[in-house]
Amino acid sequence: MTALDWIVLTATTAVIVVWGIVRYRGARTLDGYLRGGDSLRWPTIGLSVMATQASAITFLSVPGQAYEDGMRFIQFYFGLPLAMIVVSAVFVPIYYRLKVYTAYEYLESRFDLKVRLLGAGLFLVSRGLAAGITIYAPAILLSAILGWPLQLTNLGIGVVVILYTVVGGSEAVSQTQRQQMIVILAGLVATGIVAFGKLPEGVGMGDAVSLAGALGRVNAVDTSFNFNDRYNLWSGLTGGFFLALAYFGTDQSQVGRYLGGKSVTESRLGLLFNGMFKIPMQAAILFLGVLVFVFHVFVAPPVFWNGPTLAAARASADGPAITLLEDRWAGDVEARRQAATAFMAAQHADDAAAEDAARTRLTTAQGRMDETRTLTKAAIHAAVPGAETKDADYIFLSFALANLPAGLLGLLIAVILAAAMSSISAELSALGSTTTMDYYRRVFRPDADKRHTVRASKLFTLLWGLVAVSFATFASLVDNLIQAVNILGSLFYGTVLGLFMVAFFVRRVGATAVFWAAVVTEAGVIACFLFTDIGYLWFNVIGCMGVVGLGLALQAAGLGRPVVPTDPAV
Repeated sequence: MTALDWIVLTATTAVIVVWGIVRYRGARTLDGYLRGGDSLRWPTIGLSVMATQASAITFLSVPGQAYEDGMRFIQFYFGLPLAMIVVSAVFVPIYYRLKVYTAYEYLESRFDLKVRLLGAGLFLVSRGLAAGITIYAPAILLSAILGWPLQLTNLGIGVVVILYTVVGGSEAVSQTQRQQMIVILAGLVATGIVAFGKLPEGVGMGDAVSLAGALGRVNAVDTSFNFNDRYNLWSGLTGGFFLALAYFGTDQSQVGRYLGGKSVTESRLGLLFNGMFKIPMQAAILFLGVLVFVFHVFVAPPVFWNGPTLAAARASADGPAITLLEDRWAGDVEARRQAATAFMAAQHADDAAAEDAARTRLTTAQGRMDETRTLTKAAIHAAVPGAETKDADYIFLSFALANLPAGLLGLLIAVILAAAMSSISAELSALGSTTTMDYYRRVFRPDADKRHTVRASKLFTLLWGLVAVSFATFASLVDNLIQAVNILGSLFYGTVLGLFMVAFFVRRVGATAVFWAAVVTEAGVIACFLFTDIGYLWFNVIGCMGVVGLGLALQAAGLGRPVVPTDPAV
């Protein structure tokens, strides 16, 4: 990194962190610390909601996924706009009417304490684990660039975020997220412009899209129905809808972003803003990965993206085998480049026969490259026992380090850090407030005054921060980071959503029936994950429908007595 990169990175990050600490260090009231003082307007809510979801994982992992698998991941978000409408219409007014600090308080008002604790507990487990992965993602970036030990980098990022989250609470999180999201959007646009400008002379946007399409990277919509396929139109519209409904309607890290709205209308507008803008933003990030892929059709990519691991394999006793595979890779890459050049020439000449022949050569060369890459990963695993061969998360990082100009690289790193801080701070704030309000104050210290509760919330936020930093140590064991976070959520979100769906819409099911329905359903979802190949988005549907259906069955069988809600909204 150049001096200009360091200036841009340091200045951008320092301004956000210092502003969050200085501006909101006086947040001492319970409402101000846990709900943001009920003063947020819809632009802040909308940007805060987006920033919470758009973690550093988004900018590190999603382009790499598009590079290897195309744009079909965008279908994951197809159910989100409809979910935003449902959350705005159903969830938001009830939360405001009851003046809750956490979403799970409502479960006790509808059912009883054990259901509230179950819902809160499922959230704490899923979000506590995901927070560790959220810290690990930017740590990869900094450790690669600066040569710092990865675990020390995890600790440094965690300490910075913990500091202003503990000091300023929910309001500091929401307000700093607004600044972070502005940095994120600016960096995204600038990086996209540079990525397009790096394409070889004579390769226009139309050529890039055609090449990517011929090689299966412009596959945004897949209408085939397959339970074992993670990303298709049907899993996105159904599983994606249930996941978004659970995430934005019941996950405290998101609920906390709009509970501090100035009014119901402000919160609704912020959520609807997110529903409209999220898909285009995510498509743009995926398309960055597609542009990087096309760039490397003409500029030879490495056979393995994790450079230190590849170097260790070369230096091992199996080094000659690795070298032979790299030589084969070079030939495969050159064959693909020549086929791509012929493909574009045929398109420009409007020669359909030549275009078909070049397309066949192109896909054949790509298939051979895929085979060589698979063999290389196996050879690396044999040469360096215990080495992680999942390298997709290094793709965009490698491109950025090699190609972004001075200043813009610093901005991109600032973007990734801003995204990381925004997500981590929201997660830690939500974990601290849920532990405080749903367990500590409700079960152990119901007599605690507001000042004591604020101090307890700060302590629990700090403790969860330390847990997240500790779990980040093990994040290198997961596959693609963006999928790991979504899989973790899908294992629990459907069950939690089922509790709320019963609470809102199924009046005759009582606390005992829904509690045991949730316990059994959650065990079933985990079993599906461990023993089947069902795409993880479907876990959200299975979890929600399982709680509703089993709850009705258990109630009909006489397990417990129905509790008729007194809230006229239910």
